[in-house]
Amino acid sequence: MSNAENTYKDSVVLVTGGSGCVGSNLVHKIAKYDPKKIIILDNLSSSYKWNTPQEDCIEFIQGDICDDQILKRVFKEEPDFIFHLAAHFANQNSVDNPEKDLKVNGLGILKVLEYAQLTNVERFVYSSSGCGVYGLDSKMPFKEDDISIKLHTPYQVTKLLGELYTNYFHNLYDMNIVNARFFNVFGPGEVPGKYRNVIPNFMYWAMNKQPLPITGDGTETRDWTYIEDILQGLTRMGYVKKAVGESINLGSGKDHQVIDMANTINDLCSNEAGIKFTQRRNWDAKTKLLSSVDKAEKILNYKPQHTFHEGLENTHQWFVDNWKQIQKSAEFE
Repeated sequence: MSNAENTYKDSVVLVTGGSGCVGSNLVHKIAKYDPKKIIILDNLSSSYKWNTPQEDCIEFIQGDICDDQILKRVFKEEPDFIFHLAAHFANQNSVDNPEKDLKVNGLGILKVLEYAQLTNVERFVYSSSGCGVYGLDSKMPFKEDDISIKLHTPYQVTKLLGELYTNYFHNLYDMNIVNARFFNVFGPGEVPGKYRNVIPNFMYWAMNKQPLPITGDGTETRDWTYIEDILQGLTRMGYVKKAVGESINLGSGKDHQVIDMANTINDLCSNEAGIKFTQRRNWDAKTKLLSSVDKAEKILNYKPQHTFHEGLENTHQWFVDNWKQIQKSAEFE
């Protein structure tokens, strides 16, 4: 057996936000390790039932992480492992709705941690944001000990707050926590929409033969990380002992220009509408993002396996295979 099979076999795993892109892919992966049960807790605020995993070992509970009645129902199952992926997602969404952002990303994780502490959870893995906790005065490539409080959106603030809470529960209650700092995750499973990531939105517009809107001049770079590489790191965070108490970047360790990404998507979709340039958003102060994954490699033996182009091809294929459902679900108003 592999370490993952030894860890998750016959266990109870809770995945909050388990219907989203990262969550649904994580659930599919853990289901292969023969767990006793996987509980998905998701309010479907930015995900969909049609994209929620349906394996026999899965129990889906539609509910909010701030709802005590729902949390009591979930934690009655005494989960061994918790992957806390539920979030009020996206920088612009947090600028538009800062109080909701604080409720979900602040109070929400505090409540989940409180119930986890009472039920003696074996491992708590929190999805933080590498694009969030590193501010303007952090140096690239971003390293884990160089976080910053020079932040520009409520989402960045509350993602850092989540790490402060997990660290508090680790320090006071000896809870086995790990903070996963994601960098620009993309891949099959993310439905496009007003507050979604740029790649699924560009894929949607390109398939609809619309020009792709770049905010800026296109030379901006991002550390886009394919979902399968994220899962490699996440699952190992559930059992590697040296990861406990740590914050660890999960990125590709490579950066790509936005305009190159847009041109590739247009090529994949045979979209001749091209590109249009729009004004950069006032909160979008970091024009370049790049992670250091040295710590992840040292602690988790983490090694990204997928090229950016391969990831875009796989994402495009998922769009083709699920196009009717995506068209019905995509919301941009």
